[in-house]
Amino acid sequence: MKGLIAKKVGMTQVFDEAGNLTPVTVIRVDPNTVVATKTKETCGYDAVVLGVDDIKANKTNKAYAGIFPENVSPKRTLKEFRDFDGEVKVGDSVGLELFNGTRFLDVTATSKGKGFQGVMKRWGFHGGRATHGSKFHREAGGTGACTTPGHCFKNIKMPGHMGFKRITVQNLKIVKVDPELNVILVRGAVPGNKDCTLIVKSAVKKN
Repeated sequence: MKGLIAKKVGMTQVFDEAGNLTPVTVIRVDPNTVVATKTKETCGYDAVVLGVDDIKANKTNKAYAGIFPENVSPKRTLKEFRDFDGEVKVGDSVGLELFNGTRFLDVTATSKGKGFQGVMKRWGFHGGRATHGSKFHREAGGTGACTTPGHCFKNIKMPGHMGFKRITVQNLKIVKVDPELNVILVRGAVPGNKDCTLIVKSAVKKN
């Protein structure tokens, strides 16, 4: 498994040699620092802990600063990657070169929050007719039952909190890699707003 912590820059479009337009998402991958390594002998599994974004020493407490070894400054974002592909040691820096030869990526992030929404926006209900006098336009309709069983069933699609969930978009094709700018262009959209933290991994279903 190859994985790094990245940032979402935004969306744009690129053209190929034939003039075909491809919508892409720009992902900035700053160098990830190896904060810790875990082995089967010590923890029962193999993993690597990566970190990005330095924090000033006076902005951290002793408990959090104690996680980091002496040769690594405290990081704002940490992520553990199991079965990491490649041999690394604490203090090493890992960047875009990790994805050399990779064609597809899986991107994980927290989606945009939409707040409390009705059934038409949240679930795509059609609603009632818009003609005058119907008195049924954007409602959910009946959700209950008769005397038997006398209650609403679970998992009924109803109004509620929409978005702000952990989502993974799989099999995003890498369109271009720019080592000078530390960015990857992937085809399609990824969850989250601009400047949000992304977890970028090599695709599980397409190696």
